[in-house]
Amino acid sequence: MLTALGTMGLVVAVGWFLAHRHVLGDRAAPVLARVVFAVATPALLLTTVAHADLHLLLSRTAVVTWTSTATIALVAIVVLRAAWRRSAADVTVGTLASSYVNAGNVGLPLAVYLLDDAVAVVPTLLFQLLVLAPVAFAVLDARSGPLRGRTVARRTLSNPIIVGTLVGLVLAALPWDLPEVVYEPFRLVGAAAAPLALLTFGMSLALPRTVDSTAPRGDLALAVGLRSVAHPVLAWGLGTALGLPAHALLAVVAMASLPTAQNVLVYAMQYRHGEALARDAGLVTTVLCVPVLLVVAATLG
Repeated sequence: MLTALGTMGLVVAVGWFLAHRHVLGDRAAPVLARVVFAVATPALLLTTVAHADLHLLLSRTAVVTWTSTATIALVAIVVLRAAWRRSAADVTVGTLASSYVNAGNVGLPLAVYLLDDAVAVVPTLLFQLLVLAPVAFAVLDARSGPLRGRTVARRTLSNPIIVGTLVGLVLAALPWDLPEVVYEPFRLVGAAAAPLALLTFGMSLALPRTVDSTAPRGDLALAVGLRSVAHPVLAWGLGTALGLPAHALLAVVAMASLPTAQNVLVYAMQYRHGEALARDAGLVTTVLCVPVLLVVAATLG
């Protein structure tokens, strides 16, 4: 665990240094982020999922991941809406900050370097991209007019990561296998996903803040508590109750320990609502991620 986190931390530090010294220019971070999002990660997921046992995506591991994530999102909704009477938009951003994890920049490298299995991140990615994100888009889009189902569906199905994952699922379900030479270009490009994601994450830490408002303390405390404490504990409890083997239990708890995704800030800025909460939750949970993962490794490793 220390070796994996140390390796990842060093690459993140290199990314921070490059951005801090402007070695690659001011536009390097967004460009690299787009490469990771639109090219490298879809290629990696396509090849990984295409060679995966589909039973893993319908296994107890996936059930624990989906159930724990849905429960955390539900708790956030109940507290923010029923108890604190927040608006629908505030509830949406707060729920995403509490349940939508950084599966790309942190989760994918963690699955590759620590768990030696990129498939470990697939159940989390699928739930977020096929359930959480579309529902959030639907609620936030409804603020500016009638709900447009086609718009939400088009946005979801045009996501490169979703496309790469779904293509991989189709290939894995085929009764015959494609020649391995077909996968080689995707495998070569996909190998860059984890290191580029870490570099991009490090570069993002050096960027100046663009949101100056302050997040409500209660909302921030709720998001951080659910993200960094409640979710890992819940995943551990469900995984233990379902009798997951040691490696699978470590995988689901590690994925549940990830920080709030930077995508939440992107969505908040896109809809111009809840930017401060998304930003601060991402920052605080990212700082807490390392000690939480160390505790998880010491307990389950």
